[in-house]
Amino acid sequence: MDNPNKEIALIGHGCFPNSVKKITRVGLGGEGVLRTTGKVLQAHAVIKEAINQGITYYDSARVYMDSEVYYGKFWEDHQEERESIFHTSKSADRTRQGALAELQKTLDRLNTTYLDLWQIHDVRDQKDLDLISEKGGALEAFLEAKDRGLVRHIGVTGHHDPQILTQAVKMWPVDAVLMPVNPVEEIIGGFLTHTLEAARKKGIAVIGMKVLGGKHYIAKEAGITADLLVRFALSCDITLAIAGCSTSDEVKELANAGRQQAHLTSAERKEIVKPFIPAAEKLAFYRGSVFKKP
Repeated sequence: MDNPNKEIALIGHGCFPNSVKKITRVGLGGEGVLRTTGKVLQAHAVIKEAINQGITYYDSARVYMDSEVYYGKFWEDHQEERESIFHTSKSADRTRQGALAELQKTLDRLNTTYLDLWQIHDVRDQKDLDLISEKGGALEAFLEAKDRGLVRHIGVTGHHDPQILTQAVKMWPVDAVLMPVNPVEEIIGGFLTHTLEAARKKGIAVIGMKVLGGKHYIAKEAGITADLLVRFALSCDITLAIAGCSTSDEVKELANAGRQQAHLTSAERKEIVKPFIPAAEKLAFYRGSVFKKP
């Protein structure tokens, strides 16, 4: 069949210089139906629709329940598609030995011999930075895996403290950062100011997550749709945005947002932000206790 998403925007090699794969401006997040157990048919329907829509970026993590397993079983029957897409996963283990063990489990579960991007998952505080950076820490595993060709690129993710994530971007030889990008972050600042600036200065890829706020930010009665939130994220001049999907229709909506070439205007962005202003900090639920710091 003709690819219904043949006009989806591609970023090309961009900030992944060693990749020969084209990466779409939107990617399938590892949550939604993928972060479940016992829903193989539903998960495969979402993955298949993403493939049909031309999406090339696929997110996962060791802690996302059966996400890797769903992908692995799908790729087993679709090897050609696997070789054409950009696959990612993450490890939250803070030690070299533990992270390498998790990588092997990830590769086995995904039914693949390599990852296009392996990410240091959910860096929250100074303790995380120290543990990962020290001798025998997880950073050693990520660099070793890249040297061995088990992963093509390495990255870091975080959604708790923008100061900590900014330090990680500056300190570590990463190729990408995964961080929150949404109207709430536009109001609060931090990730879209300090972290984004550090990533741009370093010339690495910026992947937007929490784009829909776990779907809590969607308010169709106020004109805030998933499509608009994805377009908002992309207008922040990031590399791409990812979102978890639970149905084929949600995948189609994500892909359609990726087709939109025109960036939102400054006036449009201000209108989208307005409804979030009164409860911005509360709506940034994924930051956890960061607002309770003295």
